[in-house]
Amino acid sequence: MSFTGFPTAALDFYDDLEMDNTKSFWTAHKQVYEESVRAPMAALLAELEEEFGTAKMFRPYRDVRFAKDKTPYKTHQGAFIDLGPSTGWYVQISAPGVRVGAGFYEAPSDRLARIRTAIDDERRGSELEKLLADLQTDGWTLGGDKLKTTPRGYDAEHPRIDLLRHKSMTLGRSYGFEPIIHSHELVDQIRRDWRATGPFLDWIAANA
Repeated sequence: MSFTGFPTAALDFYDDLEMDNTKSFWTAHKQVYEESVRAPMAALLAELEEEFGTAKMFRPYRDVRFAKDKTPYKTHQGAFIDLGPSTGWYVQISAPGVRVGAGFYEAPSDRLARIRTAIDDERRGSELEKLLADLQTDGWTLGGDKLKTTPRGYDAEHPRIDLLRHKSMTLGRSYGFEPIIHSHELVDQIRRDWRATGPFLDWIAANA
């Protein structure tokens, strides 16, 4: 199956699921999920696999064992290409449309310490700063969990203190309801997006 775009039914499915996140709704509409969400996502990933690698398509079921929110189903379908520990490319479809991303979503203390050491270093830190500035100028949004305080061992007046506060670091951009999400053109757009974030992921791999 070649990718021809996500149908409007995929957006409607998640819009309705947000209103009725129950097993009865899911059972009654599972075929819509399979045909309008899962199958197109699999086709999209298959077209990108040769260049970027095999993606993991996440299960639609939430792990509610320790969660206060006991709703059983995720309100988006995500997929991730793992390039390193908790690091790689991401794409998802949900009620607000299609979103793509890249970066690292968590890091143990030793890995985070190495990343902060690199950010502190004038040459490597400035390189990351420029990479991120260029990508943000091109429409990417910098995100990730951040400390509200100054990380231990660093000066609050450090020129890159905002980057040093990151516990995770991601870049994302949304295509929302734009016509491109309903066409094969989305494949080429995501290919361009992921290529553009390659140097950022290379920086993480080299310095983490």
